[in-house]
Amino acid sequence: MANVSRRSFLTSAAAGATAFQIVKPELVRGAGNERLKAGLVGCGGRGTQALENILTGCDNVEIVALADIFEDRLEDCLRKSKALKPELSGRVNVDPERRFVGFDGYKKLIASGVDIVMLATYPAYRPMHFEAAVEARKHIFCEKPFGTDAVGVRRFMAAAKKAEELKLTVKSGAQRRSQSTYLEQYKRLKNGEIGDIAALYANWVGGPVLNFNNAALFPTRKRPAGMSDMEFQHRNWYSFVWVCGDQIVEQHLHNIDVCNWFMGTHPVEVVASGGAAWRPREPEYGNIYDHLTADFVYANGVRMSSHCRQYQGRGIASVTSERIVGTKGAIDSLSLTRAAVDPYVQEHADMMASILGKGPYINEAMAVAESTMTCIMGREAAYSGRKITWDMIMNSTQDLLPKVLDYKASVPVPPLPVPGVYQFA
Repeated sequence: MANVSRRSFLTSAAAGATAFQIVKPELVRGAGNERLKAGLVGCGGRGTQALENILTGCDNVEIVALADIFEDRLEDCLRKSKALKPELSGRVNVDPERRFVGFDGYKKLIASGVDIVMLATYPAYRPMHFEAAVEARKHIFCEKPFGTDAVGVRRFMAAAKKAEELKLTVKSGAQRRSQSTYLEQYKRLKNGEIGDIAALYANWVGGPVLNFNNAALFPTRKRPAGMSDMEFQHRNWYSFVWVCGDQIVEQHLHNIDVCNWFMGTHPVEVVASGGAAWRPREPEYGNIYDHLTADFVYANGVRMSSHCRQYQGRGIASVTSERIVGTKGAIDSLSLTRAAVDPYVQEHADMMASILGKGPYINEAMAVAESTMTCIMGREAAYSGRKITWDMIMNSTQDLLPKVLDYKASVPVPPLPVPGVYQFA
């Protein structure tokens, strides 16, 4: 398929070969390399970096629209993008009428004439933003995770199925799926070099997440007088379960997704433990754990040992890795060499190849949604102290998104989950 030109593809499609319809006709625009228009929803640190990544990896893309719930973040993103080297900044052309601020800004961006929608805002909003982009038949770069609760991820999964039916390209922010060193190991596995998988180990052990100014994403001061619940919790988003999903969902997903990817499926049950060793218990400091371990079991009996933590202090042990043990050998990410191309750039190049039909069709929506649900299953097992099965999480009624999305909305903070007291629903 990679050797089929776009012109020959269009000819065969016209003759009725619709099974190979990768791109929408309006995105092909002949056999040239015309620029595609991209819009970014979520202009914080990750979104601003993704903007630079797509411009670096795709020379036929220009950024024409931005959306964020905070005007200062949108303006900061625009300022930083204009400070990039000229060959990148020259393709950031966001007119004032395409700068959308507010909770409905994503809708306006999607309707602004863009070809690609980049979703990089808070994880809680991913399901509704993704659903809207699919309904508008846009190609999508979607940062992980794909939700923070079971109801939201099932909503995402429903939209993922529609995206597959429409042959939309969906590239996730699980960048290891585009990292050459991981792809080489995946090929080894598929070629039988390590035998059957016997056990998996996933680790993200380190300190609190930092923003792109190297400051901890943790409330370091009391709430300013007059600041609403909604604004405070968004500004300090990594401390609140409904916004970030907790560490296992927001960060550790990278490692768990690798294990699911190599296994070719998701676990069917999990038992987990966790808690807060150093995080203050006051509501202002949020309600997520700072450590969590989980024992996942796949349908064939293979187990995945998962460990994540975010401890403060000098000299704290740190390791981010996956280890996959087979009957003939093992794959250990700690032994992998550095990829020749930054995977944060490569993932956008792969996405563009899929959109234009120059490479294999990519739609990672369902696979990474299942990894997101795996992480939520582990979190809920730790919070409740119960064994949680895949069927239980897929039928869960948990819906954490506030019913009123407004800057002044009141959003009470549930207490830190206590196993045996916390109720899984």
